[in-house]
Formats: sequence, structure tokens, C-alpha cells
Amino acid sequence: MTTPDEPPLPPGRRPGRKLGPIAPTVGSAHRAWLGPLRHSYLASGLTLSDLSTRVRFAKSKLSELLRGVGLYPRWEIVYSLAMELGMPNWPLYRLWCQAAFDAHKSSEWVDDCTERTTILTATHTAPPLDHRAFRELVEMDYHLFAQAFLDDDQSDAAVCDTFDILWLSWDDALASQDTRRYGWNVLRATVMARTPHRDGRPELGMAAFDTVVLQSLTNPADRLNQITESMRLFTAISRLPAHQLDVMVLRRLYGLPVENVSALLGVPLAAVRSDERHATRFLESLLCPPPPTDEGNTP
Repeated sequence: MTTPDEPPLPPGRRPGRKLGPIAPTVGSAHRAWLGPLRHSYLASGLTLSDLSTRVRFAKSKLSELLRGVGLYPRWEIVYSLAMELGMPNWPLYRLWCQAAFDAHKSSEWVDDCTERTTILTATHTAPPLDHRAFRELVEMDYHLFAQAFLDDDQSDAAVCDTFDILWLSWDDALASQDTRRYGWNVLRATVMARTPHRDGRPELGMAAFDTVVLQSLTNPADRLNQITESMRLFTAISRLPAHQLDVMVLRRLYGLPVENVSALLGVPLAAVRSDERHATRFLESLLCPPPPTDEGNTP
């Protein structure tokens, strides 16, 4: 999931029918903007009846929209909800467009949906200053992580989506225990939603072609041997728990210093070292198992 957990009901919120969960059929692109929209609604203190009155849209249709069921929603209604809930419309619009194309909507359909709100949508496009500063600080390393799992176009899109989602939920990011950890969780969920999986594990095979060691080799035979070795290593890395996998990708694939990894993930230095140590032991047991003992030839 690419969005923060849904907040508890605010104190004093009037009773109303509980909003159902996002439908399991909702794709990752649609979920990328729907999650923050739901989060803003649930934190607003409004009921569906309140929202229906304000945006002049049927309560039943609002419920469908906020659960991701029925037809993919037109931008006019999503924009109206964003305005009512005080959400920045520009990142929401970009995520909505991407999800529309993923839902096989035509460019003509998207243009028709946005014709009445294009000027308004394009205003106030600059994110908060601290959001921009955060992006400048981590964007390059976010791209490195995404490229370990996705091709260039997909990794670029995943990173852009990450910062759009963070923009939509920036207040929650700032209020979290660690903004860096919050941001990393959004990046990771966004990348994994796009990553091919095999047996429930993310595929890391292409990462073998982009290792620091490989780039230093010029002999074709050495490069081929290194690719084979790296493919075995990164296939094994994909079996690690999520936090250990992240550390090993950043440390073994890209050679980032342990201090940089700690800062990027927003976790203590000791935790990074512990994750690397446990992951290394697991990989050694998998890739270099001890030779079997021949009990039958005991003198």
C-alpha cells in the first residue's frame, strides 16, 4: 500500500455509516491517490452526508468513489472533493491522470474531464518548501532503490508518484516520528506495487547488471562471471525480510556507506548494522552451505 494508515475518527465527529475499505480490485495507480483522499476525508470530521451536501454529489456515489468501486471517477468530482478537503490538487491530478490511463481511459476522455478545471488545476503547483528540500535530499537515492527493481521509465514514474503522494500527505509526514522513515515507507510501497513478484518475492534479477563491481570490470569473461554471481546473490537477497532487503540493496548493490543508509531509511545506525549482519549470515548459509559430512566413512 502506498498511503498512510487511515486515521482514527476525530473527537466529536457525528455518527454516520462507516466507510467500507478500498476494494481489493483497485490497482496501485488508482490506490496511490485514493488512499490520501480517503485519509483526508476520514480526518476531516465530515460524514458522507456532510460531504454530499457540500459537493452536491449523491452520498451513495461518494461512498463508491471512496471505496474505488464502480466506474473510474471523472476529475471534476475528485477536484471538488480535494477543494473541500483542503488537498493540493496538482499532485492529485497527476496521480489521477496516470490511474485513468491505467484504467484504459483515452486521452480524449481525460481532456474532457479536465476541460472545466484545467486553469484551476494548474495553479499553486509548488509544493511546500520543506517538501522540496526533502526531495532534493533523498531523490537521487530513491532513484537508485527503484532502479534495482524497475526499468528506467517505471522507476522514474515510481519516484515521481512517491513525491506526489508525500505532497498529499505532507502534514502527516511531518507529524510522524521520523519524516525520513515515513518517506521511505511510501517509496518502498510504491516501488513494490510496480515490481514483478515471483512466489511472493520481488524479482531482483536485473539488478545483477548494475552492480558497482560490474562497472569496474572490462574483461568480457570477468563481466559474465560477475553477472552470474550477482544474479545468484540478488535472487537470494529477494528472500530476505523487507528491512534487511532494503539495507542489502543499498549496501551491496550500490555501496552506500552505512551512515547514509541509516539517514535515508530513518532508522538507527545500530539497526542498519544489525540488519546487514543478519542478512549476510542468511545469504552465506544459502550461497555457501557447509560441505556435507560423510558419516559412513568414520574410522
